[in-house]
Amino acid sequence: MAGTNSELPLIAEGPVIILVNPQLGENIGMVARAMANFGLAELRLVDPRDGWPSDTARAAASKADHVIDGASVHDSLADAISDLNFVYATTARSRDGFKPVRGPSVAARTLRTRHRGGERTGILFGRERWGLNNEEVGMADEIVTFPVNPAFASLNIAQAVLLMSYEWMKSGMADESQTPFQAVEQTPATKKDLFGFFGHLEEALDARGYFRPADKKPRMIDNLRSVFTRRAMSMQEIHLLRGVISSLDRYSRRNPRGGEGSDG
Repeated sequence: MAGTNSELPLIAEGPVIILVNPQLGENIGMVARAMANFGLAELRLVDPRDGWPSDTARAAASKADHVIDGASVHDSLADAISDLNFVYATTARSRDGFKPVRGPSVAARTLRTRHRGGERTGILFGRERWGLNNEEVGMADEIVTFPVNPAFASLNIAQAVLLMSYEWMKSGMADESQTPFQAVEQTPATKKDLFGFFGHLEEALDARGYFRPADKKPRMIDNLRSVFTRRAMSMQEIHLLRGVISSLDRYSRRNPRGGEGSDG
């Protein structure tokens, strides 16, 4: 889904995303893209299997170059999170221990509150095949898990990052129903406009022999009118439909008596 606009200010804040022992460059690139989509920018890699930098990661990032260029590599998870005040570990499996387990929306609100309070926060994501081990989860303050199908709980790493990045962005919105653009404002049609459209449509259909047999014409007209009065139509919609009918009127009409005619 395209939508990059270099003229808009770039949002780049929030928790650090930490990938533990990521394997494929493509996956790292898709993580970077997901982060950029929702305003996250700081990516840390713990012992990436195929090394760093990665051309395949940059290609998969789809121009999220600021995330790729700013990514840092660490030999250990302890080093990667040493400057952070609060860390979540993502996992789909139940773990032994006493750490609180949160859903993504609660976790994002917690991260937002701590971020506004000046704390440095992060989210840990594990390996593509089997996630984080118990020792790595133990380094986090709390666990976040996703409400997925229990019979198929596996998410790829980019999907997991995307979900948390989305929740992070949403946690900062004053109104979660707000959207980046709205439908074009339209003027409600008056009943006079609507009746004029009905007359135009019915005359055009009558001229083409649509209402057959003749004794069913009143019912057919009632049905047609019901279709267009199910919801309030706008002036713009009526103008569009009447334009369609007028265009059809430029071509031959069927003579109601069964012959062919032309309006020229």
